[in-house]
Amino acid sequence: MGMDLAAQPNTLDRGRYRRKVQRCLDTLARMLTDGSFSFPRKNIGLEVELNLVDRELRPSMTNTAVLEALDDPSFTTELGQHNIELNVPPRPLAGDSALQLENDLRAYLDTAAARARDTGSAVAMIGILPTLKHEHFDQKWLTNKTRYATLNDQIFAARGERTVLAMEGAALPGQQPERLRSYAESILPEAACTSVQLHLQVAPEEFAAHWNAAQCLAGLQIALASNSPFLLGKALWHETRIPLFLQATDTRPEELKNQGVRPRVWFGERWITSIFDLFEENVRYFPGLLPETDAEDPIEALDAGQAPKLTELRMHNGTIWRWNRPVYDVVDGLPHLRVENRVLPAGPTVVDTVANAAFFYGAQRALAEAERPVWTQMSFQAAEENLYAGARRGFDAQLYWPGIGWVPPDELTLRVLLPLAHEGLRRSDVSDEARERYLGIIERRCLARRTGATWQRDYVVRAQERGMDRETALTRMLGRYLELSEAGEPVHTWPSGE
Repeated sequence: MGMDLAAQPNTLDRGRYRRKVQRCLDTLARMLTDGSFSFPRKNIGLEVELNLVDRELRPSMTNTAVLEALDDPSFTTELGQHNIELNVPPRPLAGDSALQLENDLRAYLDTAAARARDTGSAVAMIGILPTLKHEHFDQKWLTNKTRYATLNDQIFAARGERTVLAMEGAALPGQQPERLRSYAESILPEAACTSVQLHLQVAPEEFAAHWNAAQCLAGLQIALASNSPFLLGKALWHETRIPLFLQATDTRPEELKNQGVRPRVWFGERWITSIFDLFEENVRYFPGLLPETDAEDPIEALDAGQAPKLTELRMHNGTIWRWNRPVYDVVDGLPHLRVENRVLPAGPTVVDTVANAAFFYGAQRALAEAERPVWTQMSFQAAEENLYAGARRGFDAQLYWPGIGWVPPDELTLRVLLPLAHEGLRRSDVSDEARERYLGIIERRCLARRTGATWQRDYVVRAQERGMDRETALTRMLGRYLELSEAGEPVHTWPSGE
């Protein structure tokens, strides 16, 4: 999705695009059979989506100015003018790499904050900006790139009606659940969802086990790291990004939902045996949203000893938002495969972000290499239900796990997944210092039962008890959040209230 389009919508040939995507898929199948992939070591990568706010802590539509001031290819545009994205260079997982990742991420964000200040803005690393209002979903706030305008037009053409935003929240302490019923006439509600995306390069024969393991972990990841509890002034899910992303990019009117047509924000529907299963499902079930083709014949490129770009297949894959996405990429002329984990929100701090990543990579490896894989002991539907339960209720959720049954996320982590994460990081040759630092943060977060979402919710409740209205409480909360986020101490240590 980092690629822009060269064409306007009226020049796009959907039939030709479909044939080219199929040819890319055939090429991928041959590459998997022939052993064409590079796999020197397990590299990890990380992307962070960021919000820009003005002095009043409202969305600041200044991403072009901030990116020009940064002048660094590691920072790129995102869908909304109040967003930028940071792509941290890939690195091996072993040794002290996680410690270096923490230092590098902090340095990148410090630089971004300095350049943003030059434009009158500040950087906010948070799952959903609580000061967003309906006016910020106006189409004029789309970033000025053909890709974003085309994506917006194609989604609305497919659905044929406005975006409906409808969800019921998890009640704040001592209060009734709040409901959101709103509309949008652009896909900009998607830009409200700022995430951290974790990448892991894997060998083709290991991909299915790592993807299945990531699916098993998704609900627990969200429960442990939720940071998106408010949208348009309402207290909703602990991780409101999950339903919001689905609704913002939904190409289905009600009639197609009733027919069982699959959404483009998708958990999936089955455990897999190969990465090919996922790409084949993408091609079979989803029409192209950005149907532009290039001149490469991928099979001819492969026959010539080159790594085919598979441009159309990759562009298509970028418009199907699986929570764990398969990635095909070519770096320095060598093709490789990655699992892209997309469930985590941005923030609250750099050290929390790296702790979330370390927990995921360690637990994922341990589950993927288990003698009796956990996904052979639970239904795919149970893993999906865990995703929504963890997103809605955070630490108050009940998650299903084989051999245990229904269990709170903190107990499941402390009893089962944290020991597995330690073992997975040991097997990955991660240093004891890094392993203990980051998994220790996850352990203490579970003991405190405090995430970014619980801190935000508690702060707003206390502020309203002192007589503030909701809008003032949210603005005051965001200001304090940014102070604590910049100070850098993990969220489980943050003080309640003002």
